[in-house]
Amino acid sequence: MNREAGWLRKLYPVLIVAAIVISLDQWTKEWIRQNVPEYTSMAPIESLQDYFVFEHVRNYGAAFGILQNQTMLFTVIAIIVTIAIMVYVRYLPIEQRLVRILLGLQLGGAMGNLIDRLFVNDGGYVTDFIKMGVPSYYWPNYNIADSAIVSGVIGLGIYIIWDDIRQQRAQKAVERPA
Repeated sequence: MNREAGWLRKLYPVLIVAAIVISLDQWTKEWIRQNVPEYTSMAPIESLQDYFVFEHVRNYGAAFGILQNQTMLFTVIAIIVTIAIMVYVRYLPIEQRLVRILLGLQLGGAMGNLIDRLFVNDGGYVTDFIKMGVPSYYWPNYNIADSAIVSGVIGLGIYIIWDDIRQQRAQKAVERPA
């Protein structure tokens, strides 16, 4: 198998996961834009309305509203993340499927928010709508792309720690005298 075919075989799951995330993210954001007026909310599950609502807001920043109005910075970061993931995948062993799925989540999330900033919403903002918490304390609103990025990063961190522990245990088993 030539190098390009091997790379594409490794990249394929990343792109499939990313495409699913982007599709779901864009579909849910469009549904919110069409059905929930800006800065209002609706309870998709009445019995959970104190803990979970869809609240349509504009986010001109990053997570938690930091770095307001930095569309160019977010664009550059999304491009760097995309390139880094696509290059990194080339060097991943083919059996590391979970890592490729986690990278696909990150790629899809980055691209989903980039699409919002550059092509959907005039003014470089992202549509956020998921609001969760308890009365008097709510997590900042987020969307599917944000969830995918956070899940991918946390999952990759856990995987790296778990894999390191596994390798240390295997090394200790080899070093033990018989």
